[in-house]
Amino acid sequence: MWTVTTLQLGYPGKTTHHGGLGWSTIGLARDGQRVVVLDTGGFPARRNIVAGLAAEGLGVEDVTDLLLTHLHHDHCINWTLFPRATIYAETQELDWALSLPPGHLSVPEAVHPMAACARLRRFAAGDSVLPGIHSFPTPGHTPHHVAFALDGAPATIFASDCAKNRVELTTGETDMTLDAAQSAASIARLKAEWAARPGCVLMPGHDVPMVLGADGAAQPMGHLAAGIDAWFGATLAEKTRFDLGR
Repeated sequence: MWTVTTLQLGYPGKTTHHGGLGWSTIGLARDGQRVVVLDTGGFPARRNIVAGLAAEGLGVEDVTDLLLTHLHHDHCINWTLFPRATIYAETQELDWALSLPPGHLSVPEAVHPMAACARLRRFAAGDSVLPGIHSFPTPGHTPHHVAFALDGAPATIFASDCAKNRVELTTGETDMTLDAAQSAASIARLKAEWAARPGCVLMPGHDVPMVLGADGAAQPMGHLAAGIDAWFGATLAEKTRFDLGR
C-alpha cells in the first residue's frame, strides 16, 4: 500500500513573454520499503525536491525508484539528481524521444545519457512497474504518455499531463498536445479509471490534487500557491511581490 504526497505542486499557467512555464507536479510515494519519485519537475525544481525530501527526513540518495510519465523537459530533466534510483521510462516514449533531433523544443538532450544509464529500466504501457503501481496508456500530449495508478488508502492516480489541469479534466479539451483526439480519449479513460476507485486522489500535471465529489465533479484539494518577487526600485529592499495563488 502506497502513501503519496507532493514534493512540488503544479501550476496551470503559461508565461506571456518568456516561453513556457513548466511548473509541474512532482509526487513522492512510499510503501515502507521503497521511496519513489513520480516525475522530476524542471531544472528550477531541484531546490524544492531537496527541501521536500529533507522535510520527510530523506535525501536524494534515499530515493529508490523514479517513475516518468513522459519525457518533456519539465517532467524528466532532473533524473540525474537521484544517484541510486532505478529509472523507469515507457519504452516507446523513450524511443520516440531518442528519435528527435538535438534542439527539440520540449524534449531535452538529457534523455540520451538517461537511455545509456545502467539504472534505466524500460516498461510497456499497461505493465505493473512496481508492486501496487500499475501503468496505463494516456497518449496525446506525447505519443506514449502514461499515467500511474497506485494502490493505497486512498488510492492515487498520477495523471501528469494527460490532464494538466482542472479545465482539461472537465472539458476533455487540451492545450499543448500533439494529438487532440488522442488526448480527449485518454482523458475519458483517465476519468473512468478514477471513478472505478472510490475515494481515489487524482494528481494532474499542473494543478492541485483532486477528488471526485458526490456529484461526480472534480473537487480541488487545497489551493494553488505561486508568486513572483520583482525588483523595480533603487535597492534590493524594495521588493514587489506578485501573488499568483488562488
